[in-house]
Amino acid sequence: MKKGDIILISFPFTDLTGSKLRPAVVLASNELDVTVAFITTQLKWREEFDVLLSPNLTNGLKMDSMIRLSKIATLDVELVEGKLGNVTTDDILLINNSLIKLFKLKN
Repeated sequence: MKKGDIILISFPFTDLTGSKLRPAVVLASNELDVTVAFITTQLKWREEFDVLLSPNLTNGLKMDSMIRLSKIATLDVELVEGKLGNVTTDDILLINNSLIKLFKLKN
């Protein structure tokens, strides 16, 4: 897996009461773990740092969606159920810029 891949993974609820199989974008990965941000179709909940995605042949999404960069998890790679596709280079730039703002990485 590499940054920008869209995968299906069991993503935990923020209160840790359960999880749901959902698409997520890979932010980083190694042999054991994958760090992802979840993808949702609930556009009405859009926040400042979310990145919008439209379905296309490359990303494998079926509906307009958004990457929730405020919902990040590092999970065991064994939880990955499959790969849907990947985001574009332009999407990765938007993701990177949003993460810089979200985590206040610039002075």
